Amino acid sequence: MDLKSKIILISGPTASGKSNFAIKLAKKINGEIINADSMQVYKELKILSARPDPKNYQKIKHHLYGFHNVKNNFSTGDWLKLVIKKIKEIKKRKHMPILVGGTGLYYKALTEGLVNIPNIPIRFRNKIRFLQSTLGQKNFYKKLLKLDPTSKNKINSSDVQRSIRAYEVKKYTKKSIHDWFENTKSYFKKDEFLKIYIDFPRQELIQRINLRTEKMLKTGAIKEVKKFIKLKVLRDKSVNKAIGINEIKKYLNNEKKLSEIKEKISIKTRQYAKRQSTWARGNMMSWFKLKPHEMNKFLKKFK
Repeated sequence: MDLKSKIILISGPTASGKSNFAIKLAKKINGEIINADSMQVYKELKILSARPDPKNYQKIKHHLYGFHNVKNNFSTGDWLKLVIKKIKEIKKRKHMPILVGGTGLYYKALTEGLVNIPNIPIRFRNKIRFLQSTLGQKNFYKKLLKLDPTSKNKINSSDVQRSIRAYEVKKYTKKSIHDWFENTKSYFKKDEFLKIYIDFPRQELIQRINLRTEKMLKTGAIKEVKKFIKLKVLRDKSVNKAIGINEIKKYLNNEKKLSEIKEKISIKTRQYAKRQSTWARGNMMSWFKLKPHEMNKFLKKFK
């Protein structure tokens, strides 16, 4: 397989073994690994984000892991700027950039470009949300089509979030959200990417998730959340979406037993994995699907 000038992307649901696979591949092709997981950027969330073991950093260079403070939000745009720079640096060293992670929006921004829609004031956005809740989705959708007819074949009539977003963008910018998307391009050419999706069977994945949850709780996740609480991170910060933080807080407040939060973290992680798989079906159709039992066979292609 000719990988000259390629940028390798490795995705898959959480707990599917992406990081280990990336390390094995990197050893074979002189690669360097770049993080494509929105929670693994935070330096204070090593265990809950399942960040790769630092021992691996000595074998293979890792980039954009554990460098950002939890008190500050980190957007897809922030990641994209940094990742383009890292890819260029790695290529300059004549090494192979290997991106690994499960954040679909990161990959979409990298391969298709990031829509540069102006920031819409929160008051304006809240007005649109209120309008939708007052009218109901059926009537709101009709109103959207009058405002932006191009949404008819592009947004499902029952899709509340996308309907609201399309309405607020058109109303505020006077330009359809679909026009904004069409004028967006990736920094890289399409044929520069080799896109691999690890397609794990659901039942096997559930077992892996349960084992990982247990391991996290045994190896310091509770201590990590204690430290996180002391930082007094504001509620509106994106890091608060990390699975395990709120569950462990309830345990520390004696609201839940350890067995209960273990089960809750596992359930939430399984739900997240399902959302990742749903995203992949809709947005990663062109990706090369790799079953777990095919990983070693794939790696053998490289000496």
